[in-house]
Amino acid sequence: MTGAAAVPATGLLRLRFVAAILLGSFLLFLVQPLFGRLVLPVLGGSPQVWNTAMLFYQSALLGGYLYADRVSRLSPRLQLGLHLALFAVAALSLPIGIAGWYPPAGSAAPTLWLIGLLAVSVGPVFFVVSAQSPLLQAWFARSNDPRAANPYFLYAASNLGSFAALLAYPLLVEPWLGLADQRWLWSAGFVALALLTGLAGLAVRDAVPAPRVEQATSWGKRARWTLLAALPSGLLLSTTTHLTTDIMAMPLLWVVPLALYLLSFVLAFSNAGPAITRATVAMTPVALLLGGSWACFQAGAEVGTTFAVVGLALLFIVALALHGTLAAERPPAEQLTDFYVWLSVGGALGGVFCALVAPLVFDWPYEHPLLLLAVAAVVPAAVPRLLRPLWQRPVVAWLLVVAVFAASAIGAFGLGAEPISGRGATGSLGIIVIVIYLAAITAIGRPAMFTALFAALVLTLGGWGQLKLSAAGAHHRSFFGVYTVKDIGPSRFLMHGTTLHGQQALVPALATLPMTYYAPQSGVGLVFGAAPALFGPRAQMAFIGLGTGTLSCYRRPGQNWTAFEIDPVIVDLARARFSYLAKCAPDLNIVLGDARLTVAAQPAARLDALAVDAFSSDAIPLHLLTREAFRVYGGALKPDGVLLVHISNRFLDLEPVIAAIAAAEGWQAVLRDYSPAAPQRRGQMFSKSSWVALSRSPARLAQVQGLGAWRPLVPRTSVPAWRDDFASVLPVMRPLERAGLYR
Repeated sequence: MTGAAAVPATGLLRLRFVAAILLGSFLLFLVQPLFGRLVLPVLGGSPQVWNTAMLFYQSALLGGYLYADRVSRLSPRLQLGLHLALFAVAALSLPIGIAGWYPPAGSAAPTLWLIGLLAVSVGPVFFVVSAQSPLLQAWFARSNDPRAANPYFLYAASNLGSFAALLAYPLLVEPWLGLADQRWLWSAGFVALALLTGLAGLAVRDAVPAPRVEQATSWGKRARWTLLAALPSGLLLSTTTHLTTDIMAMPLLWVVPLALYLLSFVLAFSNAGPAITRATVAMTPVALLLGGSWACFQAGAEVGTTFAVVGLALLFIVALALHGTLAAERPPAEQLTDFYVWLSVGGALGGVFCALVAPLVFDWPYEHPLLLLAVAAVVPAAVPRLLRPLWQRPVVAWLLVVAVFAASAIGAFGLGAEPISGRGATGSLGIIVIVIYLAAITAIGRPAMFTALFAALVLTLGGWGQLKLSAAGAHHRSFFGVYTVKDIGPSRFLMHGTTLHGQQALVPALATLPMTYYAPQSGVGLVFGAAPALFGPRAQMAFIGLGTGTLSCYRRPGQNWTAFEIDPVIVDLARARFSYLAKCAPDLNIVLGDARLTVAAQPAARLDALAVDAFSSDAIPLHLLTREAFRVYGGALKPDGVLLVHISNRFLDLEPVIAAIAAAEGWQAVLRDYSPAAPQRRGQMFSKSSWVALSRSPARLAQVQGLGAWRPLVPRTSVPAWRDDFASVLPVMRPLERAGLYR
């Protein structure tokens, strides 16, 4: 196949290609969480930021694969020269960073802006590196290596490199290196990759051109490859949305689903791939019934992490089943680059559906159950031997399906199922659920029947309720999240994910009473309520995170108030569905945009008090809790001003983070843990909360402490002050604390 004199020994040849592909894939997936950290201070911590970035990466990957497919038709020498020239051009954009762009203020959907930012900032290097794997595999197929006729083991190596990068970033890179060091280290890796690519290309530069396949791949087969690749790609993004909405928008939680997704490629294209595929294809219907059927169930705080683990396990099983099916259907090496192009097309389509189409079409994340239904229809599960005699009469079978749907709807609406929480799936409704489960199990291996019964199960376990809320106009979706406004008893609630974001009494006498985390005896309630005594009658007050507008009801005549809010949809909800603003501060100054940018643009030393309460569901945007962010807050506050930071969180212990920042930046700080006297019930008026009060004036902080019970912050040596270029959440994750891994 090649000139023997020009080719190194087989072992050395294979090592060159494996090293180049491993490093290329490592860099390709290391840059994704790295750039995510870089862009956080510019746009914020919405899960849609990551989904939009993933859409760009998938599209750029498709571009790289198309380039590799076309270039592979040229002579080896010309391919090598062209590819190294592209390396040189892309290197002009090093070290990687973000362009000096800023999102349009008040934009509800800065998707195209973010895609443009990615294209300008990392597009050149990402395009070149993305072409590495298919191009080098095509080169290897022309070598004299014994495995040249089946180079797909290099695809497993490629995904192994990607998987290693996603593990390395949150566990090794982020905790030990600042962003500046990360950028230069990645740039050095890019140069090393160019050298390895050159060595690999030189080994096959005298190879004869690859033979062209006479019979082209059918469009039907390409469509099947695309579909099998699109479903796990879309499921990856829909699963990620849940995780980053309810915990924190950060690389650690971005990369866990992506790492499992890539690991499925590694296993599917390995020597053990056929056996693993058979097992996961058989497991997928059962996994869908046990885990996927709860896709519309709104998990509460007590089970949110359980649902996250179940969702990750389901993603992994489905990805293995579908990627294994792709591996089993891979074409000969001569069609390798064409095969990868259509896999990439599928990946990009999954991203388009979740990042572009779904937010425009759906008011709730319906893309997740819809993708699971598509998986149920596509996965090639066989009919279990014991169940083959069943469902032999189609008319009877479909009549049963219709009856199941009718029973499901009657059970959900007639028996009073609670649509927002999924409660009510007990008693008569529980019997209906069990019946559907049993019927669906007997339909495994019959795609249409199984999918219909699976749909009935999803609807019963929350789907009907979510559709009812959508029909009532209760769901609202934006680039920054999915919100639900719902009346329960005498109160109206604003939910974001599984987290309560605000509550207002529908009883007129209580309509201006601050509730939930903003209760009069909470940390922020004490300070904002005592503003006239602390700061005088013309106090300058501000808060980050509008929510329902609850805090505005601490306003008193003569005071000047400002609210900073990133999401225009929240502003609309606060004005249209809640009356705090109308009753307490109709002329409230609302500044749209990310708080890091909008607070920095305010006049210096103007504010007496600033409250930071920028939750995204239960997630607190990391970029608002860094030393640089606190300098922005300090610049807007008067020298004796008070900064209040809400740190209530189910998953993260943020107290030592604030303690470290306060010590590093010269703040005095105290904390108030508030628990309402009454037991916590569904119709609760007040919620537990933890607020930190900080000031550079000891005298002012002493006044704050005189308002109620406050205590000093407890620092931990294992938790340094977070910076824009250096922050790790591992030391403050409550599960790791409880396990004794961080003290």
